[in-house]
Amino acid sequence: MTIDVVILAAGKGTRMRSDLPKVLHPIGGVPMLGRVIDAAQALGGALGDIEITVVIGHGAERVRERFADRGVKFVEQTEQLGTGHAVAQAIPNFRRGATVLVLYGDVPLIKTSTLQTLLNASENGPALLSVVMGDPSGYGRIVRDAAGQVQAIVEQKDADAETLKIDEINTGILAAPADLLAQWLPELSNNNAQGEYYLTDVIARSVREKIAVTGVIAEDPVEVAGINSRAQQAELERALQRNNADTLMDAGVTLLDPTRIDVRGSLVCGADVTIDINCIFEGDVSLGDGVVVGPNCLLKNCRLASGTVVEANSIIEDASVGEACTIGPFARLRPGTELANGAKVGNFVETKKAKIGLGSKVNHLSYIGDAEVGEDVNIGAGTITCNYDGVNKSKTIIGDRAFIGSNSALVAPVEIGAGATVGAGSTITREVSADELAVARGKQRNISGWQRPTKRT
Repeated sequence: MTIDVVILAAGKGTRMRSDLPKVLHPIGGVPMLGRVIDAAQALGGALGDIEITVVIGHGAERVRERFADRGVKFVEQTEQLGTGHAVAQAIPNFRRGATVLVLYGDVPLIKTSTLQTLLNASENGPALLSVVMGDPSGYGRIVRDAAGQVQAIVEQKDADAETLKIDEINTGILAAPADLLAQWLPELSNNNAQGEYYLTDVIARSVREKIAVTGVIAEDPVEVAGINSRAQQAELERALQRNNADTLMDAGVTLLDPTRIDVRGSLVCGADVTIDINCIFEGDVSLGDGVVVGPNCLLKNCRLASGTVVEANSIIEDASVGEACTIGPFARLRPGTELANGAKVGNFVETKKAKIGLGSKVNHLSYIGDAEVGEDVNIGAGTITCNYDGVNKSKTIIGDRAFIGSNSALVAPVEIGAGATVGAGSTITREVSADELAVARGKQRNISGWQRPTKRT
């Protein structure tokens, strides 16, 4: 099957009250147009050869730039003269014998499986996607004949009392032979109150020419819902997140509150994973068997191996975490952090481009950046690696079984040997050999008879 997808994405989105083109606003961390492109491109493996044309207008250059790497074509609708006019801009990209699938860049939750069904129904003529709504007020009603074929789309203002009882409404999504659309679209009339060319007039033309129009009903109104306002954006965001939560729970994940989780990318979980409230997952995140994520955590582009526990209010970004590690509470693992099995990064600890070895501990109130920490190392509270001189960043290396006393400053580049000890409060500026004790602090003086300052009157 040859499929020419046309995605309408030219609208300004006035009700969004934003300088950002509407189709670039995110749903689940992905621009809504990106989600529509994803759904369309996924058809390729199942149905055949696909080409996608995006009709752009408002903010055209920003939209073109954002999706320049997606392998789609762009055509510009310089004047917004209706949906029929918009699709007509793509006629030069129609291929002979193709089926044209018309989608909308602001309908981000459309399912590939629904589009497959619609395309399968369009083999002998146009197929229209509809949906049944509990309250169809304001929408065009689908009128069918006794055989179930679509006969008309009647707008609310034109409907009689009997037609208003119909709860099946038009979504605007359709599939039709390219040769018919190429012929009919230039012949559309704008003789209506809005002075626009409507794609729905194609359905009336098909009926007049006795070409059957098949109606396919979408299973879920959410997947055909459009976004025209911030409120509608928020509604679909919550619908998407609830669907994500249901999918996770169906796979065996424990969510302490499925209404308080946000997945803005891909989250893959092993068996017996537990996720507490208000957690956000961005990019590609993988959680191994038995991982526990405490409340109010942000995980982005990271991998956590089996048995790891992330305590409350922690942030993990572009990091790799081994088995049975403990992180937090209030820890921050920045890009390039690697924790070996059994490592611990405790409360108010920040790491960056740091490798923490097997069983090593950075328990609290420390910064470890641009560092290699060996196995079974203990780093005391308040320790920092001074890795930046204002121009260059340098590395700190700490050998196996070293002990770093509290409130120490390790001025890179520097190496602490295996089994070495750094006394608390030391500022280390040169190498400490294996098994040595390094103490680098001012000598203590106790002054007798010292008078405390008194407050001036």
